[in-house]
Amino acid sequence: MKIRTLSILYYIQKSKINKQGKCPIQARLTYLKRRKEFSTGLFTEPDNWNRLQQIIESLDKEHNYKNTQLSLISAKLNQAFLMLQVNQVSFDVEDIYRQYKGVKVKKDVGVYEVYNMFLKYLERLIGKELNENTHKKYIAYGKHLKSFIKWKYKSKDIKLSTVKGSFVIHYEYYLKTEKNFAQITLNKVIQRFRRSIKYAIAEDYLDKDPFMLYKAKRVKKDIIYLSQDELLNLEKQTFEIQRVQQIKDMFVFCCYTGLAFKEMIGLKKSDVVVEFDDNLWIVVHRIKTSRSYKVPLMPQAKMIMEKYNQDESDYVFPRISNPKFNAYLKEIADVTGIKINLTHHIARKTFATTVLLYNDVPMEIVSKLLGHSKMQTTQEHYGEVVQKKISEEMSKLSNKLKKKG
Repeated sequence: MKIRTLSILYYIQKSKINKQGKCPIQARLTYLKRRKEFSTGLFTEPDNWNRLQQIIESLDKEHNYKNTQLSLISAKLNQAFLMLQVNQVSFDVEDIYRQYKGVKVKKDVGVYEVYNMFLKYLERLIGKELNENTHKKYIAYGKHLKSFIKWKYKSKDIKLSTVKGSFVIHYEYYLKTEKNFAQITLNKVIQRFRRSIKYAIAEDYLDKDPFMLYKAKRVKKDIIYLSQDELLNLEKQTFEIQRVQQIKDMFVFCCYTGLAFKEMIGLKKSDVVVEFDDNLWIVVHRIKTSRSYKVPLMPQAKMIMEKYNQDESDYVFPRISNPKFNAYLKEIADVTGIKINLTHHIARKTFATTVLLYNDVPMEIVSKLLGHSKMQTTQEHYGEVVQKKISEEMSKLSNKLKKKG
């Protein structure tokens, strides 16, 4: 292994001799073939300087003091060099000088290294601001970052300080071409990485944000939901097989409550309480955002809940996995003639659109009933639904006006 050394050289600047006939003594540091020169603040007459021994000879009355100062400067420089060797992964000659001057030297961490620091930071937030499933997703996204660095840079990690805007562009390209990610998935991976960069900036590991000029490509995703007729037809449908009937009931229940699958499965009877208006409300513990919110228990949902309330279990509905639930829904869709790919998530979309927005419930209330932490999230997902409803209402109005004319 090659030993990296620091070279310290003192010399006089004869070109800057002062009125007293003395020259400034300069220091020159050399490390990894890079130089850093600075003034020692000491002066001597040119003839008194011994270039080979790097000292001031005795003709100068203050030579002992000045030579001691030069020795102290060398000692402090070597101490700074040693400190950086102990604490830093990588540093340059400028860092050595900054350490010598007492200026805080930023640790040059790696990109993947700082992502792992970010993961540990998030781990402490589990159960407070973050749920365990979200943390697991961050871990999975970190594996993509690691594989990208190996693919692009043929290394386990690279210095965070070298990350520019091009890094993000190349990472996006890698996720598209090597991982074959759809744009919406790609955006999520990049978004998680971006948060680790914000963490690095906050912790003073990075000065400039490489995402400054980056803009994620927006994905227009159609909202798929059941129409009013499809929902009513599904409600009327009965099935002889008990398990299929249970799945249908659970799905319809979510069409009138907006519960996500995990919230539905985890719903306890004790979560349904009488509120200020003397009506039943569901206290929903939103797993995705670690937040709680309330949803009124509408008549259709109440009837279904009462049907399953006879069971001695603490939970409202029987246990089932998400994949099995969706497999049953495909059978139900075939029987009822529903053409869309019916999954549990369609119930939440149906609640927001057919049940709420198409019945003139304001977007602000829809956002609250869905448990969204930001109004913007609701608008991004359901803004087009509102526009479609406006268009339909305007068409009805136009037809009325034509008839009057």
